[in-house]
Formats: sequence, C-alpha cells, structure tokens
Amino acid sequence: MAIEIKAPQFPESVADGSIATWHKQVGEAVSRDELIVDIETDKVVLEVVAPADGSISEILKQEGDVVLSNELIAHFEEGAAPADESAEESDAVTENTSAADGGEKILSPAARKLAEEEGLNPASITGTGKGGRVTKEDVMNAANAARNAKPASSAPVAAAPDEEIELVAPGERVEKRVPMTRLRAKVAERLLQASQETAMLTTFNEVNMKPVMDLRSKFKDQFLKAHNTKLGFMSFFVRAATEALKRFPAVNASIDGNDIVYHGYYDIGVAVSSPRGLVVPVLRDADSMSLADIEKKIVDYGNKASEAKLSIDEMTGGTFTISNGGVFGSMLSTPILNPPQTGILGMHNIQDRAMAVNGEVVILPMMYLALSYDHRLIDGKEAVQFLVAIKGMLEDPARILLEL
Repeated sequence: MAIEIKAPQFPESVADGSIATWHKQVGEAVSRDELIVDIETDKVVLEVVAPADGSISEILKQEGDVVLSNELIAHFEEGAAPADESAEESDAVTENTSAADGGEKILSPAARKLAEEEGLNPASITGTGKGGRVTKEDVMNAANAARNAKPASSAPVAAAPDEEIELVAPGERVEKRVPMTRLRAKVAERLLQASQETAMLTTFNEVNMKPVMDLRSKFKDQFLKAHNTKLGFMSFFVRAATEALKRFPAVNASIDGNDIVYHGYYDIGVAVSSPRGLVVPVLRDADSMSLADIEKKIVDYGNKASEAKLSIDEMTGGTFTISNGGVFGSMLSTPILNPPQTGILGMHNIQDRAMAVNGEVVILPMMYLALSYDHRLIDGKEAVQFLVAIKGMLEDPARILLEL
C-alpha cells in the first residue's frame, strides 16, 4: 500500500525547514518507527520515522531543499522492500570482512553515517539493538563519551563550527565555502535584530562567590545523595535572578510595538552549547522550582542539546536569559539581548583576586557579572539595582530562600 511521507506540522513560530539528512534511500528496507529523514528548522532538528515496515518508493525533496509544514516529501510503499542483489552482495562482503577482522558489527545506515561523521571505529562501539546491532543512539553515546574523555587541556569552544576545514600542510592557502546551517543563520539574524532594534546597554558588577562555594562544598555529598544530581552554580543564579525579577518587573517584561507586556511568570532561558551552536532552552515557572529541580532540568537540557533532541516547545518563549561564558574561560563580555526580552545576565569565570575587606587584603574567588538591558524600557538605575540585588543574594544565599 502506498503511503505519503509528509513534513511534520511546524509550530506557528517556525515558517519552514530544510531536509538535513535522508537516512534511508529509495528501495532500502525500513522497519516501522525507524528514522528515515531529519528536517532542520531554525530551532531544532525534527525526525520523521517510517509509518510501517516497507521501503521508500520515491524521494520528492532532496537534502538541502526547503520544506513547508505538512508538505509531501516522499512516497512510501508498505510491505517487504524489493530485493537488491548488488546491495546483498555488498553486505555479504562487508560481513565477511568484519568476521575476518574478528569484530563483526551490524550498523543501521543512520548509525554508520553518524559514526563516519564522528570518526569512530564501529568495532569499538557496543551495540544495544537486536542481535547486537549498533543503533544511532549507541553511536551518539560513544561520541559523547569520547568527547568527555578528551584531556582537560583541550581548549573548549562555545559552539562547534558548521563545518571545519581539514588540516593542511604549512604554507598551503585553502578556502572552503559552506552554507550556514539554519540554526546559525537564525542566530545571525537575531543578533543583528538585537543590535538594530534595541537600545542595548550593559552594566557590570562583581560578586564574591565564596559563600556559594562554601555552601556547595558543605552540602554537595548530601545533595547528590538526596536528589541524585550535583549542586552547581547555575541553580543559585536562576533563583537569585528570579527573586530580582520580582522586584524589578520591567526586566522581566517585553516591548510589543508601543505597548509594554509585563509577564506574571518567570520563564528563564539558559544558554547551552551544542554541536549545532548555542541554543536557549527555557526553565518554565522557575520561581516554583527548587535548586534540585533546576539542576536536573539543566542536565537534561544539556544532554538533549548534545543529541539534537530539544523540542521546539522547550526552546520557545522565555522572559529573561542567563548565559554562562565562564565555563569557557571568559573573564568579561557583553551578552546580547534575546528579543523580545529586555534583559540578559552574563556569568563569567571565577578567579581568586586580592580584595579589601574591612581594611585588610583578602584573597577571594570573584566573578564579574554583566547585565545587558534594553534602555527603551529599563532605566540605568533599575539595571544597576537589579544587578546589585543578584549580587547581594549570591553573597548571602540565605536571602534567596528567605526572599529578602
């Protein structure tokens, strides 16, 4: 039976997408719910799976083609796929070669493609699929493990480039032109929009992180045992920012034409690095989340970002954003607004510095904070007081719980 394969229904905030990767080709056998194509939007990558056992009979949209919501992209034929003698012969050669090497591995096409992109040897990947088959998820897990195992001296980067230029011999002058991914193009568009359509200013302050660090050190083991997650810095910043937003509602507001929209909720966007670039998933109703809830959600978002599994709903909206450049070693920077939001908080690296305390020089772990804000709505006085409020709560964390 012939079945039409269509692009998913895109949310209102997503106009269109583009075909990223066909994981199955015409005539290739496909199992029900097996991934056949990835569709990239400016927010997330959407996966389209097979509606039944069978094969693709015709591909209407090629990789790179733009597709609209619910647009027909392929025809699918339910039932057994037609036999392909050349493919069978090729598979037999592959299996014999693998057996001769003493490391027989069966990979799905999607898993094999991903393994090649990640530079992984299939023989080193443990398969969890039926009969030891290596799935795409197995390759993702192996790739993440390989990245985490890199030496600490490796220089971290905020986001992987869309495509890297291969190493060449010294003296060679090469250029490689590649199209922007939809995510990178959208980021560029929004950054330009922020610089052109907002009156953005940035105010700075510094915070003594010793109280928070002492609290983490004292309770980290108990926290991990009780909540099955580590106690990080971000949860303190989210809670402190949420309390500060309650006192300065303009920082939690947005501008819509000539109107000011004051939000009675606190949805905090947390910038997360992913192989595709910087993404900003949202912590919904952050004011009702505990420190453990925040830490667990951030870990979950980080894992989803690395596997391109974030949904559009998880990345849509947000009334305020926090960006942590400190994890990459940044000492000081000017974060750029995420329109229509009117404020963004930038965290930076923690470094021991000599500080004057009660007339004495004391070495303290200090962090620079930056608040970029839209001056059309927020006055300088409000911006400074907002940042001072965050500083006060971080230097005396009990005030966060007491809402002081």
